[in-house]
Amino acid sequence: MSNLISFLPLGLLFIATYLLASLSSAIVVCRLFSLPDPRTTGSKNPGATNVLRIGSKLPAFLTLLGDVLKGFIPVLVAAQLFQEPTYTAWVLFVAFLGHCFPLYYGFEGGKGVATALGSLFAFSWLVGACTAGLWLFMAFIFRFSSLASLVSLSVCPLFAYAFISSYAAIPLCMLAIIVIYRHRANVVRLWQGTESKIGSKKKT
Repeated sequence: MSNLISFLPLGLLFIATYLLASLSSAIVVCRLFSLPDPRTTGSKNPGATNVLRIGSKLPAFLTLLGDVLKGFIPVLVAAQLFQEPTYTAWVLFVAFLGHCFPLYYGFEGGKGVATALGSLFAFSWLVGACTAGLWLFMAFIFRFSSLASLVSLSVCPLFAYAFISSYAAIPLCMLAIIVIYRHRANVVRLWQGTESKIGSKKKT
């Protein structure tokens, strides 16, 4: 019974995190700015990069901010409630799942990059800074958001392993696998040389 009571707050936080992360910032922002549905326009991904393609910098920024916060807030709460970083890492993973497989939109969501990055900063500022720094470096050099996301989030479990613990790296490894899977079409376009660069307007 004592074990059940001790894990009850974690279970409730899992549920609350998933429900919060299931809210699509891109869809909400596009409706507020009378923009096309990001799920049917541009890259058809409900994320900040696609909102930038079909809209402008302000709605893209608001989308990015919303996606970051819905990962950052629950993970920060977890970090305050639990001393064990592995628990916080699993809350991070749940926030990522909520964005990728949202309850409110038929489990068809975005790729989870901004939510993952926001969660990582709340999980560990060092892991978050290293991952975001690698993303910025790759994006600056190659100008491909997808490539920057693939590389940085695939490497972030190594940062967690080095700075936190091997157990905390496990949910981040699972996150990295899902990121790679959800970017499979981007990998094909990168190979074919048809992937859109950051800031480019895609014909709709």
